Amino acid sequence: MTVTVGAFEAKTHLSELLAKVEEGEEITITKHGRPVARLIPVAESPLSRDWSAFWEKVDTRRVTLTPGTSIKADIEAGRQ
Repeated sequence: MTVTVGAFEAKTHLSELLAKVEEGEEITITKHGRPVARLIPVAESPLSRDWSAFWEKVDTRRVTLTPGTSIKADIEAGRQ
């Protein structure tokens, strides 16, 4: 659901609008009746990602490396 608010109202009630966005609503901000911005929920950010599977794979790979090789060298060579 999209809600439309004026710039003054958005400035005055920003905390409440952000709470609505966290709940999944989209907010369109207008200036003199013309849409100028939209507040939308963030799908997923790198900070909220679960990195445990990635680091487990890195640890597994580190164990299987032969002496004299490195993960960095494999990455630069285009291997996974």
